[in-house]
Amino acid sequence: MSSDTLLERHAEALALFTDRVHAVGPGQWSDPTPCTEWTVRELVNHLTAEQLWVPPLLDGASIEDLGDTLDGDVLGDDPVATWDAAVAGAREAFAAPGALKRTVQLSYGPTAADAYASQMVSDAVVHAWDLSRAIGADEHLPASLVEFTRREVEPYAGNLSGTGLFADPVEPPEGADVQTRLLAQLGRKV
Repeated sequence: MSSDTLLERHAEALALFTDRVHAVGPGQWSDPTPCTEWTVRELVNHLTAEQLWVPPLLDGASIEDLGDTLDGDVLGDDPVATWDAAVAGAREAFAAPGALKRTVQLSYGPTAADAYASQMVSDAVVHAWDLSRAIGADEHLPASLVEFTRREVEPYAGNLSGTGLFADPVEPPEGADVQTRLLAQLGRKV
């Protein structure tokens, strides 16, 4: 996949999640999500912290260098503004000349920056569905993002539930569409 296409999918995934963050009602931040361990605020916090990691990692910092600076609640008093600022920083960092050709130091070792960006796209897509379900927003995901995410996670989907970060896959309904099959593969009950 070309760098331009990857950056397009990245921007599209972040715009989708941004749309859902902006749709969270004042009384919904403590509501549950399909990620049973997270409320709406905790889910948005998770994705926000991930975006905040992008600039320093692409600049050569390691997880160890940053320590616990992005642990806990990074949203503060204005979760929407914090999300928007984090997204702007992540998009700018990935779009910088040569950024997708770099290597980043993730918790599991050195990773090509374009592979890191692909993982970030997929995470934003799946969590956009989680957030949509939690707040009662449109759960339909763009076909381009569903297909991108399916291709991204397919090679390692069988190992995801063993990480403790994903629920066990569920059986999709007979005749399920691609989005439903993807979500079921990632432990979501649609």
